[in-house]
Amino acid sequence: MSPAAAARTAPMLKALADPTRLRLLSLVLSHEGAEACVCDLLPHFDLSQPTISHHLKVLHEAGLVDREKRGTWVFYKARAAAVAALASLFASPELPA
Repeated sequence: MSPAAAARTAPMLKALADPTRLRLLSLVLSHEGAEACVCDLLPHFDLSQPTISHHLKVLHEAGLVDREKRGTWVFYKARAAAVAALASLFASPELPA
């Protein structure tokens, strides 16, 4: 991995090191179209809406999700390129036979 790639990847991994944020990204990814409203995520946690919004903000700032305000709710959508980049970290090259 190049130094530039490591610098781009480290903030995403740091954001996902928190169990709540890891669960939030998993829930967003599991929704239809890999998009979820904050109102869809709240019932899965024993946390306040501002706390959930803070965690989603961290995921957004790390480049893992995009957000779009619709009326009074904010919808979060997983960034496919970021998720693919993370998945490729764990793909091992084939071992020689």
